[in-house]
Amino acid sequence: MSVLVWVMMGIALWHFTVWFPDRYWGGIVGAFLAAIAGAVIVGLIANGVGIPGRHDTHLGQALIAIPGALLGLAISYLYGARVESTPDSGRA
Repeated sequence: MSVLVWVMMGIALWHFTVWFPDRYWGGIVGAFLAAIAGAVIVGLIANGVGIPGRHDTHLGQALIAIPGALLGLAISYLYGARVESTPDSGRA
C-alpha cells in the first residue's frame, strides 16, 4: 500500500513541472517517470528496502516520497539541460 502512496505523491509533484521550461530528459514523460522512480527509490531506502504493509501506511509515508520525487525531477532536469546545451559532435 505504501508503494501506491509513493507513486501518487510522485505524480502529484510531477504536475508542477508545467511551470518550468521543458528541459527534462525525455520531455514531460521523462519527468513523469523520474518523479515516480525518485519517490519509490527514496521510499524504499527510508524503509530499509522493505515495503510497509497496509496497517503501517500513514501520512509519514507520503512525506517520505516528497524529497525523492523532487530529487528525481531535479536530476532529470539537470541532465536534460546538460544534454540539450551540448553541441552535437558532427552528427547529421
